[in-house]
Amino acid sequence: MTTNTSFLDLVLSASIVVQIVMLVLLAASVASWTVMLRKRKLLRDAVEGADSFETAFWGGGDLTSIYKEVTRAGTTPVNMAGLFEAGFREFRRLTQQPGLSADQVLEGCRRAMRVAQLRETDRLEQNLAMLATIGSTSPYVGLFGTVWGIMNSFQAIGNVQSATLAMVAPGISEALVATAMGLFAAIPAVIGYNRFADKVTRLEVRFDAFTEEFAAILQRHAHGRESR
Repeated sequence: MTTNTSFLDLVLSASIVVQIVMLVLLAASVASWTVMLRKRKLLRDAVEGADSFETAFWGGGDLTSIYKEVTRAGTTPVNMAGLFEAGFREFRRLTQQPGLSADQVLEGCRRAMRVAQLRETDRLEQNLAMLATIGSTSPYVGLFGTVWGIMNSFQAIGNVQSATLAMVAPGISEALVATAMGLFAAIPAVIGYNRFADKVTRLEVRFDAFTEEFAAILQRHAHGRESR
């Protein structure tokens, strides 16, 4: 009998509770891998988008031209371009209002960029909590299936006069399969969560740095307008 067949036999011969536990762990594993694949693409696009925008921004182009380039697609900009769009749009709006000082204009731009950054961070962090939950709870779910399977094995021993290892081995084996499946679901989820959380943190640092640098540029423009 092959190993795959033996494993399948253990799953099929397990009690209904242990089978439900295995099904839940399998679903958790599929869900975590789906999230990780999507998150990998999302964060890769975010990093590439930030690199591309910074190259264009610091290339010496006019802010108005960059703004038109960012907004001409007809969709709401995301990533670092979204921070720029929010800040510069607020700058243009506030500079058209009479009576506002340069500091008031700058404060409004900072608030707009902060809101855009919070929304972008929320978009990047979406479903990370699911990975953390799967990674932290799957071993315990698998352990529950193991305890249940071993408990059934001990109950089977109590119903016979003479117990042998051959009688309890199948029950213990199917119980340990639940533990193995719990680890199979948990380990990739934990690795994925740590990796993606680190990438999101690094992007947040880049967003913070860009916000401060762009605010300094807007401050110069605001004070230049005020001194006219």
